[in-house]
Amino acid sequence: MKTQRMTSTVRQGSTLLLGRPALSNASPASVRCTTAAHRVNAGLQSVVRPSTSRQLHGHAARRSGAPSNPAIKFPCLDALETRSATLQQQAARSDQSGPEPSYTVGATKTFHCDEPLLLDHGGRLHEFDIAYETWGQMNADRSNVILLHTGLSASSHAHSTPENPQPGWWEKFIGPGLALDTNKYFVICTNVIGGCYGSTGPSSIDPSDGKRYATRFPILTIQDMVRAQFRLLDHLSVSKLYASVGSSMGGMQSLAAGVEFPSRVRRIVSISACARSHPYSIAMRYVQRKAILNDPNWNRGFYYGRVPPHVGMKLAREIATITYRSGPEWEQRFGRRRADASKPPALCPDFLVETYLDHAGEKFCLTYDPNSLLYVSKAMDLFDLGRENQLATAARRQSFMSSSSASSTSTSDNAATCNLTLPDKPYEEQPQPGSPMLSSLQTEAALSANDRSAPPKPPADLVEGLGAALREHPVLVMGVASDILFPAWQQREVAEALKQAGNPRVSHYELSEAQSLFGHDTFLLDVENVGGAVRSFLG
Repeated sequence: MKTQRMTSTVRQGSTLLLGRPALSNASPASVRCTTAAHRVNAGLQSVVRPSTSRQLHGHAARRSGAPSNPAIKFPCLDALETRSATLQQQAARSDQSGPEPSYTVGATKTFHCDEPLLLDHGGRLHEFDIAYETWGQMNADRSNVILLHTGLSASSHAHSTPENPQPGWWEKFIGPGLALDTNKYFVICTNVIGGCYGSTGPSSIDPSDGKRYATRFPILTIQDMVRAQFRLLDHLSVSKLYASVGSSMGGMQSLAAGVEFPSRVRRIVSISACARSHPYSIAMRYVQRKAILNDPNWNRGFYYGRVPPHVGMKLAREIATITYRSGPEWEQRFGRRRADASKPPALCPDFLVETYLDHAGEKFCLTYDPNSLLYVSKAMDLFDLGRENQLATAARRQSFMSSSSASSTSTSDNAATCNLTLPDKPYEEQPQPGSPMLSSLQTEAALSANDRSAPPKPPADLVEGLGAALREHPVLVMGVASDILFPAWQQREVAEALKQAGNPRVSHYELSEAQSLFGHDTFLLDVENVGGAVRSFLG
């Protein structure tokens, strides 16, 4: 109680600057506190009061005039608002297709599968399409086929075709004498299920009711994508691939193809990828999805026929672009230069690196379906070729197959299994099973040591998961030291896990920063190093 009175009196004493007297019934202790406050305040009043008076007088005088400074202009926000208005007008004029683009990149071949596809997390596609393109000639025994897997947002258009002469995303890597030599090999590239470039995805029509799937589309895994691709191979009567090749998410698919269908793949190429997703890349993809989900136009995925969440989509792409390239490259390419140093600084894109990110987001925000980004990026997060995850997935699939017929046309029986929910508890530290939680300093020291020394020891679970299927396969694993999205230690982990599993046919290459400053995008740009290694490995 005494403490309460003292606190009260001190507060009252502190208000003497405002001319308020202290209470007269204070205790002796509180009087001493008040007296001390009087002495402090008395010394301040001569300094504070005149200054405060002048400030207040100045504030009052200025209130009747113009603001001190003009409001900053935001042309970048004006552009977004203008786009929204334009898209809204398009939606009003079209009661069928809406303002969203068709997400096409030109003519493709299409494989339609009527056989239902059971997915790892309980969803089912009763029928689906796979868009694909091919280059080269298939030989008589169909033994020269290479399946090329795409990254997250790529289409099947890896190289120009007579039907679509536009350059593809791997244009300089495919052709006579190139990495994927079309004089030797028949190359197939597909758009993954969940995508939006011709294969079945959230923007596709659900044949059950004639409406777009939107977020009624089931959760996918990388393995689900690969199973759909092998349905296409069955259709083409390809019993065994000469090679499975992929970079980034495609490198995940390439490894998954070998694990899921070890007897149907001869060689595997995995570039700038991993055998299990790690926290940093999961975190970056989560933030990208959050940007889309928080866009008011997302409407829980049901934006078709309305204004799409282009603002969130643009931000998501800008975040992604930061992870695709490297700091050293940007230092050389942009430095601290501003787009126009003659103009005042702006909160809209101002530095060259900001204008670059803005341009990357601008190109992408209406050319890829936001829902596809949500689903495909989540599939990347779920990727794990460890033995424990493989066994759990197999058991789950068996349970789904036992509980409902694969030919059922009803989705009500597995609707609950298609949804991911929030955990029961909020965030809390959870040490890895069987090992104590490392301190931040220990973790930093361990990571630094891994970067400097021999490959870190991969977990036994991953060794077992890869070794069970890929002990005999020739495997090329490539990484790039400047890659921050899939750091080079993740490719070292894959190569070392395969070697410890007893595979003597692992080729591992790591490009130094002196060889490439392009970060994760090196696989798209470095024809000499990446293309040369792939060409040599394939023979």
